[in-house]
Amino acid sequence: MSTPGGAPIHKDQLKAKYIGTGDADMSKYEWVTNMHRDTLASHVGHHDQMSYYAVAQNESLGRVRKEFLEKMLRPCGRPPVGGKEEAYDKLING
Repeated sequence: MSTPGGAPIHKDQLKAKYIGTGDADMSKYEWVTNMHRDTLASHVGHHDQMSYYAVAQNESLGRVRKEFLEKMLRPCGRPPVGGKEEAYDKLING
């Protein structure tokens, strides 16, 4: 991958620019949450898609937009119990 000028982009620069690209230490929950937020942000940002969802749900455009913005706060529900360290210990110790 390169910039418009032709200079290559380093992986760290790419991750700094696009947070949702993830890394090896990212949990499945974090990755899925980022994907859902990106999708919802895209829907909110494109008026035609919002109109489609509003018509499909028989709701006003403002209400559908409000619902999507509220879903962005916690798109995948509550995080799983425990952290990365506990999951790693469970994997190592069986």
